[in-house]
Formats: sequence, structure tokens, C-alpha cells
Amino acid sequence: MFDLEAVQECLREFQLDGWLLYDFRGSNMPARRVLGLDGRPLGSRRFFYVIPAQGAPRKLVHRIEPSALDDLPGERTVYLRWQELEAGVADLVKGLRGVAMEYAPRASNPYVSRVDGGVIELVRSLGIEIVSSGDLIQRFESVWDDDQWAMHLAAEKVTTAAFDVAFGLIASRTADGGTVRETEVQSAIMDYFHQHGLTTYSPPIVGVGSHSGDPHYEPVAGRDGVIGKGDFVLVDLWAKLARPRAVYSDLTRVGFVGETVPAVYEETFSIVAAARDAAITRVREAYAAGRPIQGYEVDDAARRVIENAGKGNAFIHRTGHNIGQEVHGNGAHMDNLETHEERLVLPRTCFSIEPGIYGPDFGIRSEVNVFVDATGEVHVTGGLQDRVLPILDPDGRSIAMRA
Repeated sequence: MFDLEAVQECLREFQLDGWLLYDFRGSNMPARRVLGLDGRPLGSRRFFYVIPAQGAPRKLVHRIEPSALDDLPGERTVYLRWQELEAGVADLVKGLRGVAMEYAPRASNPYVSRVDGGVIELVRSLGIEIVSSGDLIQRFESVWDDDQWAMHLAAEKVTTAAFDVAFGLIASRTADGGTVRETEVQSAIMDYFHQHGLTTYSPPIVGVGSHSGDPHYEPVAGRDGVIGKGDFVLVDLWAKLARPRAVYSDLTRVGFVGETVPAVYEETFSIVAAARDAAITRVREAYAAGRPIQGYEVDDAARRVIENAGKGNAFIHRTGHNIGQEVHGNGAHMDNLETHEERLVLPRTCFSIEPGIYGPDFGIRSEVNVFVDATGEVHVTGGLQDRVLPILDPDGRSIAMRA
């Protein structure tokens, strides 16, 4: 539901004159969600809706769809011709020095960039400064309420337990020299999710050997790997409660099919774990000091550890992504590689921390979820893996984890 008072309060907090929201046939889904239009039929004509920091909003809609924004407050202007659209936009922004829009400069953030270049040109031609609405979007798109935080914790219990299912199946099938296929482990995880009321948009990653070195590997029946004694295995799983507004838990752990783990895996894992912990520490220190922190800073903290260990070229993705009702949410990512993420790490948002080192023979990633609550306390969910799990040693698997 659209909350005008909350939006205007946020505009004043970020010292913005206004927010110009635009959509054409669902091209700007974040804007539709902010306006409470998510799930409603998509129109076939363009609309604009301006929310000033002070005063009443105004809307611009086409004559074919004059009721498109009737549920929203504000005076309506109806256009037909393209000339009337341009004049209508000029009238909407009259009196404003600048507006926020779903735009990111220099192709810097595809999660935010939803408004096409022509619309940006039109608004700028009116003498209006445009800034990115990235932090506004995440305030209304990515901030969790107490129910969502509780649903994340409930999902985390099941996703964490699913690792026991996965590594337990591998152990039982390989202990006496047998094997198990990646897709069999994947199916066991999915069955466990369904039995415990979880859903997911796609099955988990189960990667053995070289497959673990592909961050987005997808096992396919008939072409999947076979897991046996002496193999290295990565399991990355994500799921949420099968309820409205539920949010994801997204975790990764690695193990070796044996009672002891070779040094090459342990040495690489120790670097990854140190990078993970450095990223978490950076967030905690910023909040403890009352200092704003941007997503790129968190990525820098993790990446510096891996680069100092001489493995920088093997860390080929961002440190983490926002988590919400989609596993890759629309809030700030922990990224200074693929994008220069300048959005703030806001209270009541959740994100993954998942640095990795990847090579031709194996890849190691350690992933946890971080939630900053309303008071600024930083919570880590999913458990911190301290060493590679020795899959054939149940006691060793327990020792390798800490809360």
C-alpha cells in the first residue's frame, strides 16, 4: 500500500526536492511496488507521478487509461498527443530544482536503472537535475518489517538443516566406496524444503570438483557430476517460506569427502573465511561508530584480504547481494567489482556476504546472511564455517561450524 507520508519523510531525510516515478508496460517494477501497483494489470500507456517533498503529488495519465492512478492521491492531468505528454511532464516538475528517478549514472547500477534514456533527456531538457533514487527504492523495496525478519529466521533454520541432509546423504553413499550424483543431492535438498514449507525460484547448486569452480554452475541430470571419496563439494542453497511477503535465506558451505581435509583446500578456505569475516567486521564497525557505510566499502574489505593473499584474480564476483522477496533483491549490494555500489547499507536490510576463490580444479565460497536491525545491531545468520567440512567425520563436521 502506498504511504505518501513515509515517502515524503524519506525525501526530506535524503534532502531531495521530489521523486518522479514513471512506468511503461511494467518497465519500472520498483516504482510500481512503491506506488502499490505491484500485481495489478499492466497498462499499455505511459504514466508519470511526481511526489514533492512538501505538498500534494500530481499525476499524468493517458486518455485511454485515465484511471490508471486513481487509487493514488493528487491532481490528475490527462494527455493524448505527444506534445501534451511533454507539456504535462514540464508541469509536473514545475517549481522543483531536481528529482530522483530510477536512474544510475554511467550504467553504474542495472538494478536501479529502469527509466529509459529518452525520458531522462526530456526531464533534463526542462532544467531539472536528476539524481538516482537508489536509496529511496531500497528504503521501500528492501527494508524488512518484524514479520519478514521472523520469516527469514524460520527459513534459515530449514536451510541450515538442509546442509545436514546434503552432506549426510553424501556420507552415507560414499562411506563404503560408493558414489552419489550431484542431482541426487540436489533432489534431497528440494524434498527437504518442500517437506518443511519452503519454496525457491530454482534448485540449489551442488558442485563436485571443477564444477565448484563455476560460481553459477547448474547440475543437469545426465550431465551432472559423480561424488565419491576424495572429492571436494560445494553446496549453495536458497529458499524462503511459502508465504506472502516471505524473504530468502541464502547460504553456501563446502566439504571434502573424507575424514581429513587436504591442506590445499584448508589453506584456500582460510583466506575466504578471513575475507568473509573482514566484510562483516566492516559493517559492524561502521554501525558501532554511527557512520554511514556504502556497499562498495564492504566489498573492498573482503576483496583486500583475497588480493593480499595473491588470489585477487580468482575472486570473480561481488562480495554480496541484497536479499529480499527475491534472492537477489533490489537493495544495496556489496560490490565494487561489477558495479561501484554507492547505495547505503540501511537498517532493516539483509544481504549476503560470500567471497570466493575459483580455479580450474575447485572453487571455495563461504556464504552467510547479514541483517542490520532497527537499532543498528548486526546479525549474522546461517552459521560461520571455520574450516572445510570433513564429510566422512560427523564430529569434524560439527567442529567446523560456529554460531
